[in-house]
Amino acid sequence: MTRRIAICAPSTPFTREDAARVTALTQAEYPQLDLYFHDQCFASEGHFAGPDALRLSAFVECANDPAFDAVWFVRGGYGANRIAMDAIRLLSPVAYDKQYLGYSDAGTLLAALYRARIGQQVHAPMPTDIRRAGGEAAVLRTLGWLAGSREGLEPSLVEGTPAVALNLMTLAMLCGTPLMPDLAGHVVMIEEVAEYHYAVDRLLFHVTNNLASVGIAGLRLGRVSDVPENDRPFGCEAVTMMRHWCAQTGIAYLGAAGIGHDVDNRIVPFGLA
Repeated sequence: MTRRIAICAPSTPFTREDAARVTALTQAEYPQLDLYFHDQCFASEGHFAGPDALRLSAFVECANDPAFDAVWFVRGGYGANRIAMDAIRLLSPVAYDKQYLGYSDAGTLLAALYRARIGQQVHAPMPTDIRRAGGEAAVLRTLGWLAGSREGLEPSLVEGTPAVALNLMTLAMLCGTPLMPDLAGHVVMIEEVAEYHYAVDRLLFHVTNNLASVGIAGLRLGRVSDVPENDRPFGCEAVTMMRHWCAQTGIAYLGAAGIGHDVDNRIVPFGLA
């Protein structure tokens, strides 16, 4: 049975050339999946994939269309938070039957949908990963999930324990806002890219102190990659920072997670796997 997947850009734009590459890969490996790239993916206004109103309407159109089984966010960047609250108010009952997939800045919408209990949210590679060296493997991981495979799942997931996976900066910006979901009892997995080590430490201070009173099951650390070189070494790696702030706030540090801004990024369904 054919599954139709809508693709939109709540943050930054994609190119038609890369969309064609993803479509060709899908047709070759998973012909049972029918991808639809919304034209809004290719819009551009400053940093964004079109103005807020266009990005909002494209997402709502995809989510509320009964012809689609899932909504796949094309890439991250920044911008999903500017439309998330309005989007939740505009979703129809049809939107509750879909999967929503992405990571990085798209985690803002995933978190908002999870809080509102709309559909199934999945941290997963996005079409933009086709641009990475070896990125076909990442894209195929999500395509496989959409086709019914579970081979791409994060191996640390535990049956009966809910989990979420979010970019560290994204999670930090969600804390204290109307988009933040209730993460009580959850294993929270975090990853980061292109932040100085001191910034990662600052973000961990903020996130752990916000999560300490929630009663999460614990934190797992994904990959912290592409760290810029500062004018002096920070003095410790991300895992040491994580252990420090978990100890300071009484949160259990549970070890590593296989998530990150790279081709090995694993799939983490929000809630119970």
